[in-house]
Amino acid sequence: MSPSEYENDELVFLDEGDIQQESNLATWNILVVDDDEEIHTVTRLALSDLTVNDRKLNFIHAYSGKEALEVLKEQGSSIAIVLLDVVMETDDAGLIVTRKMREELNLPEPRIVLRTGQPGYAPEESVIKEYDINDYKTKTELTRGRLVTTVIAAIRSYQQILTINQNRIGLEKIIMSAANLLEEHSIKGFCEGVVTQISSLIGLDAGGVVCARAGSVLDKDDDGLYVLGAAGPYASYINKRLDGIQDNDLVESVSRCLRQKEHVYEPHYSVLYMNSSGYEAAVYIRAGGVQNRVYKELLEVFMTSISIGYENVNLFHQLRNAAFKDMLTKLPNRNEFINVLDDLQALGRPHDNLVVALVDVNHFSDINDGLGQEVGNLLLIAIAERMHQSFGESVHMGRIGADVFGLIGADDKVSPENISNLFMSPFRAGDHSLPVNVTIGLCRLNEDDCSGIEVLKQSNIALNRAKKNITTNFEFYLPEMEEKTAWRLSMIRQLRSDFAERKLELWYQPQIDLVSERVVGLEALLRWPDPEGQGYISPAVFVPLAEYSGLIIEIGAWVLEEACRRLKELKQSGHEQIRMAVNISMPQFRDQQFVGLVKQTLDEHQLPPDSLELEITESVVMDEPQIVIESLRSLKAHGVSIAIDDFGTGFSSMSYLQKLPLDRLKVDRSFVNEVEPGQNAFIAETIVTLSNKLGLHTIAEGVEKREQASYMLKLGCDEAQGYLYARPMPFEQLVAFLQKHESELKAENS
Repeated sequence: MSPSEYENDELVFLDEGDIQQESNLATWNILVVDDDEEIHTVTRLALSDLTVNDRKLNFIHAYSGKEALEVLKEQGSSIAIVLLDVVMETDDAGLIVTRKMREELNLPEPRIVLRTGQPGYAPEESVIKEYDINDYKTKTELTRGRLVTTVIAAIRSYQQILTINQNRIGLEKIIMSAANLLEEHSIKGFCEGVVTQISSLIGLDAGGVVCARAGSVLDKDDDGLYVLGAAGPYASYINKRLDGIQDNDLVESVSRCLRQKEHVYEPHYSVLYMNSSGYEAAVYIRAGGVQNRVYKELLEVFMTSISIGYENVNLFHQLRNAAFKDMLTKLPNRNEFINVLDDLQALGRPHDNLVVALVDVNHFSDINDGLGQEVGNLLLIAIAERMHQSFGESVHMGRIGADVFGLIGADDKVSPENISNLFMSPFRAGDHSLPVNVTIGLCRLNEDDCSGIEVLKQSNIALNRAKKNITTNFEFYLPEMEEKTAWRLSMIRQLRSDFAERKLELWYQPQIDLVSERVVGLEALLRWPDPEGQGYISPAVFVPLAEYSGLIIEIGAWVLEEACRRLKELKQSGHEQIRMAVNISMPQFRDQQFVGLVKQTLDEHQLPPDSLELEITESVVMDEPQIVIESLRSLKAHGVSIAIDDFGTGFSSMSYLQKLPLDRLKVDRSFVNEVEPGQNAFIAETIVTLSNKLGLHTIAEGVEKREQASYMLKLGCDEAQGYLYARPMPFEQLVAFLQKHESELKAENS
């Protein structure tokens, strides 16, 4: 239609069958709203052959304000212009539609041309000021030519607004992805923003994809081309391999762009090349019209700038992976596992029987030491893969430590039975087939306001308990476990504090020769006064705590020093034949300074080495026999006496017993207690007989009755200690006891 024809005020009425309706994809949608059917017909006929930017018009009709709002709710985002009558079912129906369309339906893009058949009913100036409309005309003013020019101007305005909004949306995506670079999907968001922004730059509503060799971004092990971001009709391609997409133009052109490392411009699509510091990507845009030199220059400048952003999001993605992902197994690491727990706890509702499990691979260090770390790494990967195969996406998984995996899922999946079944068959690690046993600590999620780190701590408490369980390989967390752990830590802190303040005491129990009944030895016994003033804490309670915490090394050194100091005082006061027995624990033997410390302490106090006797239990010997035997041999060679305490209660090996440089066996009190009138203490007799055959002295512990002492003497036992003779006592009481005891013996012998 020529410009002169637009000026013709006469409207030519054509048959509706002569009007060719175009597809919505190639048309501008025009919503005509009027309660007069004739106005709809005249409008269609007047604009039937109008083409704007190579697109014809498609008419949508509504005959009331209410009907118009329903159409706008369903199709508002695709409508370019609304030709809207002011007066319909009400005098201001058109104005109501305008307000609701902008404010309630949030449709700022469609352009509105108000038409009225009642001039002056709604003042034109106030309407233009108050409402977001393009034009306000009386129906008599909108002749054919003026209607055409009004529509063309409105479409151009609509197109400009769309371009501006597309620019805004594209920039928002890029800015948001840059502002959230540490979010898991930052690269996806960035790439979508790039496609949207390019589409807006060239003024087209185009779809596209961003492709790169970035399998690592998607946790893939291959180096294939993947779709990292997509927009428009290509959204379903995200995260797919390029060679698996059924679109020959896309696959071929993207591959060519990355191979040639340059932009590709074709009539119906373009592929833009991004590169910064080796981070390459190809942006495929399904749109023609990029042949214009100005467009090309604009896009090339944009791509140069955006390439740096693409490098940054990749670098930040790698940084996030380093912070939240285990690079070996590709599982979430401890930090991310805690984040998942925090998210679950933040729900603030029951967790559908969710269970957290920590799975510890037993003796993993032996595999690393014996077969090498490469085999160990392959084993961990194999375990992660089997967990994926067995649990799938229904269970959250993570690698919490070197050989500890974490699981979160429903209790019918994350159960001791299911987890143990995973390890029933060996794992393939390189050329090795490795059987694996595990220990499992489990914790049920509940409604308590616990943080992820707290839940992980509780699971770890259960795991540590499970490691001590000799009947099963798993434990569920119970609150009393944590209470016991808290109590143990509190006791250790108190013990450390009291030891530093010299509140611990050393008491002594005499050892008596069964023939002469003279005091021939003393056993140094550690005592800890109750901090609350309630007597003394049992050594059976605090000694294991001292060993567990490592404090036993310092305490043991103090005990040795104090015992030797007191022995020196006794010898100087005339008790020259008395020896001192000191108990030694396994941690002390592991201390490389231990043997030297014993020798040095004896030298400092100028004591004969044989006046000191070191007592060890069978369990200490069997823990690490070689270390114990080597240390004792060195001390024995120096002259120190060696005794086995509580003999017969452990699981000693006769071969180790023969290797130990022993001087004395101590018969445990439990066997001495068997000595009753008319009964034979078979085990006590066996121990004494064995000791005599090995050429060792024996001492009976826990002697409380005269009958027990007489029987042990009859068996050939040399010495005894127990309440029959004396209880453990502080040093001051010991001095008085020794004086009294010697006086009584002299009186009896005189």
